[in-house]
Amino acid sequence: MLDLVVPSRRFSSIPWHKQASKKETQDSVAPLTFRSDGTFQISIFEDLHFGENAWDTWGPQQDINSVRVINTVLDAEPAIDLVVLNGDLITGENTFLENSTHYLDQIIAPLLAHNLTWASTYGNHDSDFNLSRSALLAREQQHPSSRTINMLPNTTAGVTNYYLPVHPHGCPSCAPALLLWFFDSRGGFAFQESTSSGARVGQPNWVDASVATWFRDTNAALVAANDGQPIPALAFVHIPTNASLALQERGVDKHRQPGINDDVPLARQAQGWCPDGTDDGGCEYGGQDGALMEAVAGTEGLVAVFSGHDHGDSWCYRWDGPVEGMAVEGQGVCLCFGQRSGYGGYGSWIRGARQISLTLGEDEGVQVDTFVRLESGDVVGAVRLNETYGRDSYPATPNDKTRCPTCVY
Repeated sequence: MLDLVVPSRRFSSIPWHKQASKKETQDSVAPLTFRSDGTFQISIFEDLHFGENAWDTWGPQQDINSVRVINTVLDAEPAIDLVVLNGDLITGENTFLENSTHYLDQIIAPLLAHNLTWASTYGNHDSDFNLSRSALLAREQQHPSSRTINMLPNTTAGVTNYYLPVHPHGCPSCAPALLLWFFDSRGGFAFQESTSSGARVGQPNWVDASVATWFRDTNAALVAANDGQPIPALAFVHIPTNASLALQERGVDKHRQPGINDDVPLARQAQGWCPDGTDDGGCEYGGQDGALMEAVAGTEGLVAVFSGHDHGDSWCYRWDGPVEGMAVEGQGVCLCFGQRSGYGGYGSWIRGARQISLTLGEDEGVQVDTFVRLESGDVVGAVRLNETYGRDSYPATPNDKTRCPTCVY
């Protein structure tokens, strides 16, 4: 059996199962657990894009606007148990080498002020000539409230590949009632590397096949240690897979899959790469995300995968059965977008953050409800990700825009 690597680097109580990691530190935070009423809430901020145009007056203003969005959402949601920063925290191509990771401090300041803990994935803009993924992770880990770790020694596969267990209330040493998986979809450009002509060196923009294998093997070991019972799970990855594009092309119904659907076609993993791994601009899609799609489709208990990257999409789609043009068949997992949170990056869609409200039932199943809290304070797109999602009818999500005199659209 695969040796379990329990992410206990900062966990203060006895980790689940006997194969606990010995990487605990004194600046530990408690293991994640459901509340006494059986609930657990996650708030997802994505595509914040801090550090954009740092040399202009409007650039820092966008960061101020983004901090305002974070505070507005956190003030409106007092029961958050975990914040997820789901990629493109920083616009790396606009940063300076000497201060590129310092933008993280601006992002997490509101989280610290609200006494919240968080976990991150990194996006394609979190890597560039002046911004290192590894340095960003090291900056995060200076803060005891960060749960972001790297469970794979293969750094070429990215640095935010890990899982976090969420235990039943009052029993942090019990088997987890929920698993949270985090995958690094990479992308962007290599840190301090350039070609002979001085051009930046592109990085693969898909979840590496080794990560998909690790996910399947690790989940199988966790299930075996749980007496063979599948464990409910959610996953987070910045760039969506080709399955999301295939579902979008099938048709997004504003009442069956409520949310904005303005990024058409959406940008997916392995876009712009060739099957042989080259990115010379001659190919539309390389297909290298196939390993992750197979792992996602074949993981019993995985309820939903949450992505960002496409600022103009905020819907969830239940991937069930065959989809035209797809070799992999879905088994009911929901593929979801969040809500673009930051004022950096493209588009004028109203900012906000997707919320995930989980309820642990008496049968140890997990009910997953999700909605978007907008910077206006309004709630839109509230749905339940159950077996009838995709057939149930919900109110359509208004396609509102942010109107701000200091914003760039």
